[in-house]
Amino acid sequence: MREMEREGVSPTVVTYNTLIDACCKRRRVKEAMVLLRVMAARGMVANLISYNSVINGLFVEGRISEVGELVEEMSVKGFVPDEVTYNTLVNGFCKEGNFHQGFLLLSEMVEKGLSPNVVTYTTLINCMCKAGNLGRAMEIFYQMRVRGLRPNERTYTTLIDGFCQKGLLNDAYRVLSEMIISGFSPSVVTYNALVHGYCFLGRVEEAVGILKGMVERGLFPDVVSYTTVIAGFCRERELGKAFRMKEEMVEKGVMPDGVTYSSLIQGLCLQQKLVEAFDLFREMLQMGLPPDEVTYTSLINAHCVEGELSKALRLHDEMMQRGFFPDDVTYSVLINGLNKKARTKEAKRLLLKLFYEESVPNHVTYNTLIENCSNSEFKSVVGLVKGFCMKGLMNEADQVLTTMLQRNHKPNAAIQNLIIHGHCRSGNVHKAYKMYTELEHYGFVSHTVTVLALVKALSRKGMNDELSQVLQNVLRSCKLNDAEVAKVLVEVNFKEGNMDAVLNVLTEMAKDGLLPDGGMHSFAPGRT
Repeated sequence: MREMEREGVSPTVVTYNTLIDACCKRRRVKEAMVLLRVMAARGMVANLISYNSVINGLFVEGRISEVGELVEEMSVKGFVPDEVTYNTLVNGFCKEGNFHQGFLLLSEMVEKGLSPNVVTYTTLINCMCKAGNLGRAMEIFYQMRVRGLRPNERTYTTLIDGFCQKGLLNDAYRVLSEMIISGFSPSVVTYNALVHGYCFLGRVEEAVGILKGMVERGLFPDVVSYTTVIAGFCRERELGKAFRMKEEMVEKGVMPDGVTYSSLIQGLCLQQKLVEAFDLFREMLQMGLPPDEVTYTSLINAHCVEGELSKALRLHDEMMQRGFFPDDVTYSVLINGLNKKARTKEAKRLLLKLFYEESVPNHVTYNTLIENCSNSEFKSVVGLVKGFCMKGLMNEADQVLTTMLQRNHKPNAAIQNLIIHGHCRSGNVHKAYKMYTELEHYGFVSHTVTVLALVKALSRKGMNDELSQVLQNVLRSCKLNDAEVAKVLVEVNFKEGNMDAVLNVLTEMAKDGLLPDGGMHSFAPGRT
């Protein structure tokens, strides 16, 4: 493109769209956005293709909040979303797990006279299958056919896989029969779904029969086919058959991948064959295959079961050094292993570490941690409360507060502010307001961030009396003369019901240092 410009040939919209699309496909959306702005600066009008590419790129990078802004920009510039735009949006939101938005967009398409195509419906079917809602997936499938659309191979394979994931093989074969009648030949992916279905039910020998049937039909099992069967044999504790299947795949020219090795290592660990597991682990590393969290967790768990906690912790450190971050399950295994050996202090230290890394295990109970916190630790328990609040675990945050009070430790304003903010975010506004009034009663000023969160939450709930009281407290604690105009603006807009303006003024006051930022009141309501 630079050469074009040097030669006096001006890039067109097509030139820019080609570059924008390539940037998005390479996950370089920032550069794509710059190109979009450069087009505008040079007086060139972007088109729907430009915007569709960037929307897709934003979804790929998980920058969902920016998608809405870009769609709004399109609307302002007079662009009407087409089928490609809607398909991109439906696919993006569904992959994020926002099925509700996906269905709303489908309805919106129909209302605007656009025709959802096979891709639109297959995307929604796929999402429903992944969510385990097979009834809804079939409803969409029938709705698609009523609209005169013919399912394609991917549509059928998606449904077959959905049924197989749940072990519903009769339903899967019913869809398979319809697929063949409709003129589509099952692919390796289709057969892999059936292999998974049999292994899911523990019928691994029948899954091997599917592999043989594939070969008879001229299809060659891939690494997924073999690994699924190997994992099935490992779950059934048939390690001999699992290793024979590994040998067979290598003979057929299919090389094992990280998941294959991970499955075999997990199988060996389940039978406490740690020497063989580590031999396989070393073989895996020699082949240049990076172990994943599952591989490490299996080995760590096996050491914990054997009571070899030092080795388990060393593996954890090695895992970190190799750049693999332990997940919830890994930490759950370690914490439970430490607790069983009465090494509560180490378990507690490890659990507290998680809160700072924002990775809270799902299967760990916090009672042990809270009950074993020493008095000195309760004096600096803000990190623990923050971790619970950030994850929306408000029952646990309240439990910490209750335990503190039971031990005659008066929680400081920082802890109470965190919990108020946490309850606002989780929707329990009544509890947040009750704690706020208690804080005010004892003469503490709530942090401005907490106050703004509470004002928003009370406004959304329509709790106007409580909202009025909070605003009065905020304005009363604001003593600077410079704040008088702002205070009047807050009062006037609140009376007129303009809460957006109220929040804007309060935010600006906070930025300008006109609102108190925590601490003690110069007066204390309820006190003389």
